Amino acid sequence: MTRITQTFAKLDRPALVTFITAGDPDYAQSLAILKILPDAGADIIELGMPFTDPAADGPTVEAASQRALKSGASMKKTLQIVREFRTQNTYTPIVLMGYYNPVLQYGLEKFAKDASTAGIDGLIIVDLPPEESSDLLTSITDSSIDFIRLITPTSDEKRLPALLSGASGFLYYVSITGVTGTAKADTTKVAAHIQTIHGQTDLPIAVGFGIKTPEDAAHMAKTTKAQAIVVGSAIVQTIADNQGNPDLPNLIHKQVSALSTALKS
Repeated sequence: MTRITQTFAKLDRPALVTFITAGDPDYAQSLAILKILPDAGADIIELGMPFTDPAADGPTVEAASQRALKSGASMKKTLQIVREFRTQNTYTPIVLMGYYNPVLQYGLEKFAKDASTAGIDGLIIVDLPPEESSDLLTSITDSSIDFIRLITPTSDEKRLPALLSGASGFLYYVSITGVTGTAKADTTKVAAHIQTIHGQTDLPIAVGFGIKTPEDAAHMAKTTKAQAIVVGSAIVQTIADNQGNPDLPNLIHKQVSALSTALKS
């Protein structure tokens, strides 16, 4: 079992998945935040791979990539930050999320080897459709890295088999037709679609996009019966609002703890 499957197996409640961008606002603060997330209640961590043209991200996460790149972020440093995290934490799954260009530029075989060695557990490539993903899937075949597919409100029953092919770990359900952090989902429609998806797979489903507050998280979990809730832009906005503040990790800890408590209740 991978760290991801172990995490879902042990929980009797929806998992909390938190997102931050590697290197935001700089390497040192990003590492400090990464280290406190599990203690604050994050069950799985999504770590954004900084990129210059993040097509699926709203202004908040896009700005995080720009801050990270300005401070010297790179794929090499993203993997390094995970290696440093793993010296203290060997149990919390880390999922790299981002775009295909940085991975392809790094080299698929080298990326698979280095990411696995660093302690990466999963991979979400936002702009890579199933029809174009065979090379990447082949490169991670012999690693312990799960390939996590995105499912959207427009993914109908005819499209689902292609999206489920090669998927492992869990599925990321994008709850809105739009970019991150810009709208709230119709939970009734999300619940119905999740039920349809579970008719074709036993993989856990994590719901993200548009979930900002503990109340949002609890309502989405209760209404949809999703196995995980993803919160990203709200956490990234806290980072943006408190750059350089030495108390930033504690502020993130408080925010994530509130989200975790909401899901536990």
